[in-house]
Amino acid sequence: MLSFFVNTIPPDTLLQKPPLPYSALSMAAAVKDTVNNLLERLNLTSRDEDDTSKEPSDEELKNLREKYARADQEQVFAFYDELSTPEKGSLYERLSTIDPEYINQITHKALNPTRSSGEQRETKLEPLPESATASVLDSNQDNKESWYSLGLDLVIKGQVAVVLMAGGQGTRLGSSAPKGCFDIQLPSHKSLFQIQAERIWKIQKLAEEKSGKKNIVVPWYIMTSGPTRGPTKQFFQKHDFFGLGKDDVVIFEQGVLPCISNEGKILLETKSKVAVAPDGNGGVYQALLTSNVRTDMRKRGIQHIHAYCVDNCLVRVADPLFLGFAASKDVDIATKVVRKRSAKEPVGLILLKNGKPDVVEYSEIDSDTAEAKDPRQPDILKFRAANIVNHYYSFRFLETIEEWVHQLPHHVARKKIPYMDIDNGQTVKPEKPNGIKLEQFVFDVFPMLELNKFGCMEVKREDEFSPLKNAKGTGEDDQDTSKKDMLDQGKRWVQSSGGLVVSENGPDNAGVEISPLVSYGGEGLAFLKGTTIKAPAVVEKED
Repeated sequence: MLSFFVNTIPPDTLLQKPPLPYSALSMAAAVKDTVNNLLERLNLTSRDEDDTSKEPSDEELKNLREKYARADQEQVFAFYDELSTPEKGSLYERLSTIDPEYINQITHKALNPTRSSGEQRETKLEPLPESATASVLDSNQDNKESWYSLGLDLVIKGQVAVVLMAGGQGTRLGSSAPKGCFDIQLPSHKSLFQIQAERIWKIQKLAEEKSGKKNIVVPWYIMTSGPTRGPTKQFFQKHDFFGLGKDDVVIFEQGVLPCISNEGKILLETKSKVAVAPDGNGGVYQALLTSNVRTDMRKRGIQHIHAYCVDNCLVRVADPLFLGFAASKDVDIATKVVRKRSAKEPVGLILLKNGKPDVVEYSEIDSDTAEAKDPRQPDILKFRAANIVNHYYSFRFLETIEEWVHQLPHHVARKKIPYMDIDNGQTVKPEKPNGIKLEQFVFDVFPMLELNKFGCMEVKREDEFSPLKNAKGTGEDDQDTSKKDMLDQGKRWVQSSGGLVVSENGPDNAGVEISPLVSYGGEGLAFLKGTTIKAPAVVEKED
């Protein structure tokens, strides 16, 4: 009998998984001293200022003041003498984690980028070659089945992990909570976190069913920011980790960098606190080191990693098809793309830039290039591979982070940054951009790869990409479009399985929510054949 439930399944009805036993793999050698020095120079932790900080000694304070004075950043001590003892200790601890001269260097580089000799010539843009690409839209079924089978086998072997980039808050959505906590108003009212957790749970179940094994685990590493780490941890604890083993959901934090004024000065947020901001999604690489996530992966025997952003309600987490594609090509990085809707859609494109895989932003492409047609398929764009920040990494590549992390550029984001005026001690909330935040992009590592170590898979937008970025009512990439895309997908799955969907409430309420606990990607729905479902509805489980 088919059951329809509007409420979510209580966590205690889900199969609980014990932690995966760590493998007996030997630990890698200690990180080189030079790399340790580099990471120490980077402000990598959003530490909380608290009352337990101790005031530094006179000698410690003198040395730190001189360090900042040499970098012409001594203004950060403007109010030090009037602070309480805990505030002095807190500010000292924060400033001790920052290398002001290094901040000066990366700020200068970001504001005054230098072109390499190879970049002096005219930029040459080309689509990725066929040898590096595949498309679920036109790949033959045998290839897709082979990739899926291989990917599921990797899950069975315990070699797959997932990294979620979830540092953002839902500010533009009208919420101060982490974006992953957001409810897009599905019939079940599941949050983005719950939807994605249940997809991981389902992949584990599919792997168990194929292999006959029990307790297969896909560890989930969730990268948060300073403001979202605590609330994210509390949300998962409150919901009993949505049926996943609590030791297999690892919440860690990305780094931060100081905010800089238009004059190049490190800004204070308060008299005792430096203004800082997350270091961008490209900070994930350093965070994997400083949080010991990579060490945990190594202990578990992880070889293949799926990484993505939290705001995509359709993301196929730990997708066996994608994992199998990447593993079969033996690449170090692969990426999913969707077909660009039109020449004017403002999305970054994955392509070859001067012979290297790269992401080129919409603003960097002239109209003739954007509108060019594929000579082999004249009805579609030549440059159409839209970046959706959905990536595969080999673990062997992540083992080399120390070799290239310092080469990643920093990008400038000009922002309105509240700050403490050092002349009058008053907080200023500017009406126009008064400074910059420095950030790194996750895709800046792409050009460092040889082409034969990079892969790209085109997927259907309606099946795998529906970002949540805008406030309700904007009509594009908002909670309404996310909800509709989820329900439309469920309706297609029901119809493909021989079921019928009817609705008396108009096209906006004509869809069906299929719980990930029931189906990961449209499979396993034969029980719906001949069934009539009155939309909107949710298929939560099969009795």
